[in-house]
Amino acid sequence: MKNVTKILLVVSLFSLLSCGESAKKTSEHETVKVAAGVWKLTSGTPEKVNLLSELSVTPKLEAIDAMGEAELPVTMDEISVKQRDGKTYIRFPLEKDEKIFGLGLNFKTVEQRGRIMRLHVDHYAGKDDGRTHAPVPFFVSSRGYGALINSARYIDVWAGTSVRKDSENPPVVRDRNTDKDWEAQPYSDNLEFLVPADGVEIILFAGDDMLDVVRRFNLYNGGGVLPPKWGLGFWHRVPTLYSDKEVLAEVADFERHDFPLSVIGLEPGWMSRAYPCTYEWDSTRFPKPKEFVGALNDKNIKTNVWINGYVSPDGELYSKIYPYTGSHTVWCGIVPDYSMKEAQDILSAHFRKHQLDIGVSGYKMDENDGFDSWLWPDVAEFPSGNSAEQMRQIYGALMQNLTTKMYRDENKRTYGLVRSSNAGTSSFPYVLYNDYYNHRDFITALINSSFIGVLWTPEVRSSKNSEDWLRRMQTVCFSPVAMLNAWADGTKPWSFPDVTEEVNDVAKLRMRLIPYLYTAFADYAFYGTPPMRAMNLEKGYFAADQITKKEFDGTDNPYAMAVRREVKDQFMVGDNLLVAPLFAGDKERTVVLPEGKWYDFYTGELAGESEVITVNGDTKRIPVYVKDGGIVPLWPAEAKTDGRKYPLEIRHYGFKPSTYELYDDDGETYDYEKGDYVRITLKVDVDADGNKSGSVTVPDGKTAWSYDGYDFRFMTK
Repeated sequence: MKNVTKILLVVSLFSLLSCGESAKKTSEHETVKVAAGVWKLTSGTPEKVNLLSELSVTPKLEAIDAMGEAELPVTMDEISVKQRDGKTYIRFPLEKDEKIFGLGLNFKTVEQRGRIMRLHVDHYAGKDDGRTHAPVPFFVSSRGYGALINSARYIDVWAGTSVRKDSENPPVVRDRNTDKDWEAQPYSDNLEFLVPADGVEIILFAGDDMLDVVRRFNLYNGGGVLPPKWGLGFWHRVPTLYSDKEVLAEVADFERHDFPLSVIGLEPGWMSRAYPCTYEWDSTRFPKPKEFVGALNDKNIKTNVWINGYVSPDGELYSKIYPYTGSHTVWCGIVPDYSMKEAQDILSAHFRKHQLDIGVSGYKMDENDGFDSWLWPDVAEFPSGNSAEQMRQIYGALMQNLTTKMYRDENKRTYGLVRSSNAGTSSFPYVLYNDYYNHRDFITALINSSFIGVLWTPEVRSSKNSEDWLRRMQTVCFSPVAMLNAWADGTKPWSFPDVTEEVNDVAKLRMRLIPYLYTAFADYAFYGTPPMRAMNLEKGYFAADQITKKEFDGTDNPYAMAVRREVKDQFMVGDNLLVAPLFAGDKERTVVLPEGKWYDFYTGELAGESEVITVNGDTKRIPVYVKDGGIVPLWPAEAKTDGRKYPLEIRHYGFKPSTYELYDDDGETYDYEKGDYVRITLKVDVDADGNKSGSVTVPDGKTAWSYDGYDFRFMTK
């Protein structure tokens, strides 16, 4: 018995020593500097497939280096990464007043500290719990750094909610019975992630401020997208079962109403079969698809077609793609393994034959996000060997990757819509959308998209009254895609006659703003600066968020939980415009004006300076403000983008002298990547007496594609 005891003790000691050695070994990680202010941390044994590995994305390291060096405000020793039980545990420190942004496309919250989430691709269901269309595992801290957890797994996050017993900044212990300051959510000084894999790659980004960090993140993901100019016009998606004749009649109706139209979107009925899909034209509704698409192109109207990822047995694609599909079906359609080259080649050949070769300009890629009840389960198998979980996290990104490459091979830019995305897609020409339809939450999502390298559109579908219709149309005209989606009920921009004039005005303002918007997107592509972005990324924005504590209620709030009041209903467009949407029923709204003077976009009058102002909700226009010295170039109010040169109105606001680098290229190809573009310097000088003068400088040897005259208009007298 004694010998047995000795043997057990020896075995136990050996096991402890082995475990200790293993823990020491797996807790070590390697850190490599990638570019100025960017580091790659590798711990354990990362999986071969991650969020970036399957995408045709090249980091713009030279552009990052041009930003200059930046230091992390945290040390590598403060970042804990360990493996145990086949999982990786990550911990970042949090300071007392540190704020955390990002962590997916959230619709109700901007700051994410104090939240628990599982980052999981899914249709958004009304709760910020991590299940969303773009659960990008990237955070940016108010301290001036951020991190991408580069894993294609469902990632659990505790953003300042977990309290460790070895904390260097422990919360105060209080007695709930006697202490009125007792808190149900004690102070936490750490941000923790759980990755269900035996290793992980973490990309760390530093910067002078949060915008600097976000820019480096976007550039690491290939830079932002530069859409074709036509993509920034007005889009209209027609009812599902429209025929070619009905679509052309709709176009004629837009012309009669003198309403802008750049893109027609076709919904599932354009196909011979949908749910599941053939990706082939229906011969009854569209007997001559090439002639139909050509007729729209002749009118300078592009065609965008709806697809989802699930293949019908009734089309020519089915037998070809079958060997390269997953074990489960979705809506009785087989699911292509978009990560396999064989599948990519078959799919791209089919798409080219039926869409690209006849002039279709892009795709709306639907339902690659969820729900669980119809998408493949996590027990599904794919021929690539990639897990069903990984495929769900990257499926939308893979579809974007394939279709982007198809158009790039033709040297044509595309612009489209998608229902799911993740890290690595900044440079892909796709904008997220969904079926959730809350106007206020749409703005919050637009704000959050700027932290995580994706684009979002608050598309318009329907309204119960004209006021809501107008407010939604105004908002969408300041988003990445200005679109009315009439797939279900056939609504038109003029469906509410009492606001038709105002709707037409804001749609034409969208067209006028294309030179300004195109420059903002060029800055996204070249410098990583989000074209539409959160106020938190604006220099001089002062914190207006407040934490209030509800009164104790034994039924509704038994723990007297604090409620965060956030500013989540205004945003920046480009460097100079602040947009503050109005909502149906609002009698007034407040607007937080950052540091400096801000001027009314429409009149040039001073609106305020570093303050909170109140706007009357009765105004028919969407409130827009321009910072002091802001320059805004405008086209004429044309209904289409047709490739002609137009005279440019150059507006200047305030009394601050300034310079604006107007961007221009051919608007359609990727030749700009070879240097075939121009930056035209628009400059306004202001003398000691307040007199203003403007000048335009076109670099030697360069010409503009889009402008044939420059007329300065000084808005502030």
